This record gives sequence, C-alpha cells and structure tokens, in this order.
Amino acid sequence: MTQKNSKIIYTAIDEAPALATFSLLPIIRAYTHGCGIEVETKDISLAGRILANFPDQLKEDQKVPDYLSELGALSLKPEANIIKLPNISASIPQLKAAIAELQEQGYKIPDYPEDPKTDAEKEIKNRYAKVLGSAVNPVLREGNSDRRAPLSVKNYAKKNPKTVPMKPWSKDSKSHVSHMEAGDFYGTEKSITIEKDTTTKIEFISNDGTSTILKDNLKLIQGEVLDSSVLSAASLRKFFQEQIEDAKSKGVLFSLHLKATMMKMSDPVIFGHAVTTFFPELFDKHKETFQELGINPNNGLGDVYNKITKLPDSKKNEIETDIQNIYKNRPKIAMVDSDKGITNLHVPNDIIIDASMPVVIRDGGRMYDTEGKLADTKAVIPDRCYAGIYQVVIEDCQKNGAFDPTTMGTVPNVGLMAQQAEEYGSHDKTFIAKGNGKIVITDLSGKVLLEQKVEKDDIFRACQTKDAPVKDWVKLAYNRAKATGSPAIFWLDSKRAHDAEIIKKVNLYLKDFDTKGLEIKILPPEEAMKLSLERIRAGKDTISVTGNVLRDYLTDLFPILEIGTSAKMLSIVPLMNGGGLFETGAGGSAPKHVQQFQSEGYLRWDSLGEFSALGASLEHLATNFNNPKAQVLADSLDAAIGKFLDNDKSPARKVGEIDNRGSHFYLALYWAQALAAQSKDKELQDKFIKISKELEVNEEKINQELIGSQGKPVDLGGYYHVDAKKTSTAMRPSPTFNSIIDAMAKN
Repeated sequence: MTQKNSKIIYTAIDEAPALATFSLLPIIRAYTHGCGIEVETKDISLAGRILANFPDQLKEDQKVPDYLSELGALSLKPEANIIKLPNISASIPQLKAAIAELQEQGYKIPDYPEDPKTDAEKEIKNRYAKVLGSAVNPVLREGNSDRRAPLSVKNYAKKNPKTVPMKPWSKDSKSHVSHMEAGDFYGTEKSITIEKDTTTKIEFISNDGTSTILKDNLKLIQGEVLDSSVLSAASLRKFFQEQIEDAKSKGVLFSLHLKATMMKMSDPVIFGHAVTTFFPELFDKHKETFQELGINPNNGLGDVYNKITKLPDSKKNEIETDIQNIYKNRPKIAMVDSDKGITNLHVPNDIIIDASMPVVIRDGGRMYDTEGKLADTKAVIPDRCYAGIYQVVIEDCQKNGAFDPTTMGTVPNVGLMAQQAEEYGSHDKTFIAKGNGKIVITDLSGKVLLEQKVEKDDIFRACQTKDAPVKDWVKLAYNRAKATGSPAIFWLDSKRAHDAEIIKKVNLYLKDFDTKGLEIKILPPEEAMKLSLERIRAGKDTISVTGNVLRDYLTDLFPILEIGTSAKMLSIVPLMNGGGLFETGAGGSAPKHVQQFQSEGYLRWDSLGEFSALGASLEHLATNFNNPKAQVLADSLDAAIGKFLDNDKSPARKVGEIDNRGSHFYLALYWAQALAAQSKDKELQDKFIKISKELEVNEEKINQELIGSQGKPVDLGGYYHVDAKKTSTAMRPSPTFNSIIDAMAKN
C-alpha cells in the first residue's frame, strides 16, 4: 500500500501519560515533519468520553466528537495506525469525580444516578455505562496482542538490576493465595460452539414461572464459543468469612484482589460482598442511615467515609468509632496508603489484581500494614479460573527465593483479545439474579443453548469468543515461535468448559502450519506457570499464549519481575484487517505521578513505552505505506533508545533530578544524533546534523531551564480535564528547547 501522506493517530488520554504527551508530541511532530507522515490526536480520555456522550447537554463550543467511535471504525481499515496510551478504566468513584470536575468547569452534564428511578435517570445511567470500566480497549482491539519487553530494555535491566527492586523472600513466609473451591465461575461454567448463525436472548425465569428478558437480540455467528457461568453469592460470602477468620488465626494480612475496572459489572459486586462481610455489624447497625445516604458497599468503605460527612458530628463520630472497633476483632488488613488510613477495601479500583499481585511477589510476598511495615499476606482471589497461577509463583519464590533480573529469561505474550474475546467482553451479559430460578440462553426457535440455576444475588455471566480471532491468535503464536525459536505454550485447562472448546480450535488451526522443529504445547495455567518459571530461572525464554484475562495478568506480572515495570513493554496489535495498534504499557502508578507534579512540579512518568510504540508505528508505516523515510526514523529512534538507556536518562524520583521532560530532551538529542550519523537518507542527515549541533551546544542551558522549573506547585486547571494552555506551559518550560523544536515543525 502506498499513499502520499500516511497518518499516525496519537491518542489523548488521562493522568501522567497525558501530561507527558504535552512535552513529547511536539518532538514527534517536529521529527516526522516533511517525511510524508501526519501525526494527529484523538481525545479518548475519561473526560472526553463523558462529554462525547452528552452533546445535548452542552453548548456548541463545548461539544466533543465521539473520537472513540471514530477510532473504532478506523481500526477496521488497513490504513489504521494508532498509538494508544494507557487510559483510565473508570470505576464509579472515578466517574463521579470526573463528572464533578467537569460540572465545576461549566459543563452542564447530569449527575450519575446510582439508583435510577425514572426513565430519564435510567437513560442517563445507560449513557454513563458506556464510559465505565474498560470502555476503550474493546472498541480498538480488532487484533490480537504481541506483547514483550524490548531487547534494549531487557538488556538494561540485566546490567542494572537495581532498577528492578526485588525484595528477598523468607523461607518462613506464610503468604498464600486463597480461592473458592465450589460455587465460582470456574465450577459452574458451561460452554458450546455455535453451529450456525443465530439470534438469542438471555432470560431469567423465576421459580414461580415469571419471565424477565435480561438481554434480547444477542446475535451469534457460526464457530463462536458461547459460555455461561454463575458465582454463588451465598458461597462467596461463606468463603469471605472463612478467609477473614483464617487470616486472623494465621496472623497474616487480609487482602482482596479483583479486576473491578475491566470486569466492571461483576467485580464491584464481589468487592461489595467482601466489604459487608468484613464489616457486617456496621452495615446492620446503620442500615437505615446508609440507605438514606445512598451508601453503596460496591464502592468500598471510602463511600461510607465520603457520605457520612453529611451527618451531624455525633452520628458521624459514632460510625467512625464503630469502624475502628470492628478492626480490633478482625485480622490486620492490607493497606493501599498506610499514612492516610486507606485500606485494601477502601475503593474497588485501588487494588487491581494484575497490578497488585506482581507487587506482592516483588515485595517478598508481603503488603503494607497499618503501621507502614511489610507483612505476610493472604491474597484472596475468589474465582478459581486464574487464582492458582499466583500461588504457583509464591510457592516457587518460597522455595527458590526472589528472581534475579541479571540472569532470568523472559516470558513474552501472545494474547487472544480481538473483537472483545472472552471475559472482558461480558459486561453487557452480566446480571445479578433478582430471585431464585434459572437464567437461560435460547435461540429464536426456543431451543435452550445454555441454562444456569441461580439464587437471589448470584452473579450470572455469559461470554463470547468469535472464531476468527482464535484463528488469528493461533497464527500469531506460530509466527512468534518460528521467529524466535522459543517454545510456545497455550495456557488452557481442559477441565474448564470454555478452555475445552478453545483447545479443539487450537488443535484444528495448528494443522494449517508446518510446526516441525517448533515446540508448541497446551498446558493448564498452573502447569504452564511452573514450566515458565523453571525456564525463566534457567535464563530461558518461553512464549505464553493466553486468553484475554491471562494476557492482562501476565503482561504485568512478568515485566514487573523482569524489568521492574510493565510501562516499558512493547505491545504490538496487528489488526485483523491490516492496520496496526501500538499500545504503550500500563498506567497504574499514573495518579501518584500527577499528584507529585501538581504539588512540586516534578513528573517521574517514564515515557519509554511511548518511545517503543512510536518506533513500531514508524516501522509499520515504512512497510505498509512504502515510506523509506519512516524506516530511517524508526531505525534511528531504536539507536536513540539504546543510548538513552545506556546513559540512564530515564526520570529519577525527586526534585532537582531529571524528570519526564528532561528525558524527552535527551531522547530528542540522541535521536537527532542518530539521524545525523546515518547515511541512508541524505536529506534527513543534512537536516539533523544542524539540529543535533543546536541541541548539543544548548544542552547545559536546556537542562538548567528544565530543572529550574521544578520545585513549585503546578496549576493544571483540572485533573481529569486539564487546561491545555496551562498544561502545555508546565510541560514545556524550556524556551531554548521549544524554539529549536518549534522551528523544525515550520521548515
């Protein structure tokens, strides 16, 4: 494919990576200027998504296009080239905070109705539902994931193990994972492969015969895998009670690990059951008061603290005293922020399993207690589908000690995620049972495809996995195994109903390839983890080939153990229709980075993930659009990243040291030097000989200007919806550097 100008879409998102974009994007535009490349931004931030859903509530100059839908349509086209930075997968507390901020800024959007009564309120809640949780990823991920640590980053970690802060493990560690043994999604799952295109409905039929349609007109296509499963509320609460008692008897911290952002319908409810099981006396004694205040345990203990501020001091103090008295009779609880008294049960989005469990393992199986000290931990992960993989890692570390980043191998991932594959696409098919009965999925002829018995408050979930993404996933796994020579392991459990159907497809589609000389096998997740850990300790590489949830979990776990962070990962998504989506890593620590920048003008967000994604995006343009200049830019950027790492120009941690803005300057300097040194493109060489000299001559002055801007509070004009002019000024504080970059974009 060729065209005069090819386009990179650079997404505008949230928090620290959004701030970094104000500094980095002008550099990208300047360096690609005149190379047949356009760089355009599309706002898919939480605030942007909210505003796009309420055009009827806004003035003309306040309206925001629905950029997410635009990008979704683009992802289906071969010309797609999208760099996606990490965005907020909003929980209800985050959504409400963003709404409040936008309202303060003059946007007349409605409040979020937690318990809608009227049709109008229900319609508003449905609009906000489009924004909650992982609203972005299912729309853009029209391809499967190829996610790995760039070789330069991996080599840097091996040479600089202090950048991977692994704490020692005690042989006497009492840390462990606890999960349900029955009544969970794993145990109740049923799965079928659809034989021909059909339309279905999901229906609740109560024991008295009353029928309620939960979802109508659910279209299924031939070859698609359809699952249903139920998590028993009674079994869940019994499980939580047992784990609370066990944690106290063992003297370990109680901690809960869920995915309340991506699993936005089921996991907040599970979280709420944990909160009310941990504090039953509180919710019983103050039931009427909490109902009047609209307190929702699914939003965590933080919802209690936030809403009791409306009460008279005497009542507020009584509730706070009751909470503290309950703590005295419970096990110690893991803390998110010991200094502020924020516990593991405070807010559902504070403890996200894929980010929290790797840190538990990195910290010697421990979490922080109320005194700010690390202590052994019971990690409570209710559903069995994936909980066991973390127990395998814990047992390995208890036996063999912490991993050694200087010698360990790597575990890249090929992840099945295209077209909302598997559990993360289940939001619109997750329901809380309103009574005792059954939930059935039937086709238009009345044939029952799947049926589940339910009791009141049980969580029902149905999931879809289309055939085409599975076929593409198998091909991608084969290609990676062939390209690297590493073993490829499909993490699939034949005892799990869904996995059994997927295994049939994997075995079928592997026949399309000549696998002679390649090691490709299928293992249950726990066995796959054991083998991968054996190999990683021996310095060997192993490709993990996983479904959508394990893709998410493993691509945080292994990078955090190997290179200290998942934010530096290279994530390439070859879109199924020929385009490319290039993701830039995780943003889990982004909130603290923003808070530090606001308070002292220092941003320690590391943009290495953005650098790697840009390189892959440029390579994609070079190949797909026959643009040799893009290849020169990509090759030179790769050389610059290597020099950037060797010279340790990543952000440090405190005022007076290099921060995100300084790291961008050094990338620009090294990229210019690499372009000046290459000889494949004389025009670019001549241009960047001049630019590199300007940057070299002004290096000291630019550094003084950048570091001199630190140490003062910064007004961004918002958190979820920043003021662009104020933020640009804060993120580009060097007049000397700005003049060089801005002049490039004009010539």
